[in-house]
Amino acid sequence: MVNLKVKLGTIELNNPVTVASGTYGFGLEYADFYDPGKLGAVFTKGITFKPRQGNPPPRLWETPSGILNSIGLENPGVEAFVDEYLPKIKDLGTAIIPNISGSTVEEYCQVAEHLNGKEGIAALEVNISCPNVKEGGMAFGSCPKVAANVIKEVKKVTNLPLIVKLSPNVTDIVAVAKAVEEQGADALSLINTLLGMAIDIKTGKPALGNIMGGLSGPAVKPVAVRMVWQVSQAVNIPIVGMGGINSWQDAVEFMLAGAHAVCIGTGNFAKPMIAIEVIEGIERYCRERSIKNVTDLTGSAWK
Repeated sequence: MVNLKVKLGTIELNNPVTVASGTYGFGLEYADFYDPGKLGAVFTKGITFKPRQGNPPPRLWETPSGILNSIGLENPGVEAFVDEYLPKIKDLGTAIIPNISGSTVEEYCQVAEHLNGKEGIAALEVNISCPNVKEGGMAFGSCPKVAANVIKEVKKVTNLPLIVKLSPNVTDIVAVAKAVEEQGADALSLINTLLGMAIDIKTGKPALGNIMGGLSGPAVKPVAVRMVWQVSQAVNIPIVGMGGINSWQDAVEFMLAGAHAVCIGTGNFAKPMIAIEVIEGIERYCRERSIKNVTDLTGSAWK
């Protein structure tokens, strides 16, 4: 038997396979395909303090080996999440990790404070790829000092572990990772989407209503693996690796690069059963190599 349990700070997951925010709804949308309790964790759809309608359509555009999305954090707001969604998912049998976002540091803190102490929440994923309205739209995660300040302030209002989701749209992702670690981040998740755009040659106009969006899918995997490799050797906290995972082989590659767990995003759209296939594939890979603990895979490519 292979021990598939992994730890993200103080959180213990039944296995290293999780599903990414924005691709799995609030945890029940894939229940017709399999029991979500079989997952290591569910990172919920992004939550803001007040409801958001999101960006104008079109919001999705298929690209070679990926998609561009410009959803714009459409969500019902934190109060509706706590009242309407959390009661339905808190007993799924897996770790529930809400993804939180904000346009100001104060909004991040409001969301985190509202979720603090709520039954069924294992941790918070802090999305620092959001535009900071007080800094002219610059993403919180694009500057180590600004990113660190978000985590410093959120830490003051919650006892929940913080998993910080890093943006790849930076010059030095290692500097951002180290900055949030110093302010108390319990784990990191990387990468978020790469900034991109497309033009519809039929209309001669940008394909997305918001012009630019986030690129995800297999096309971004080499960038994601490279960043996990770099960050994992620079910090002392666990990493959830993501970006283009489309098979169990991809997941193993991320773990060898330094990830403690993996997160499947766009792959869920193309293969609704992919998370279960990845869990089974990782276990089989370990068994065939007489690896008793899946944690032995983490960073073994550079150790």
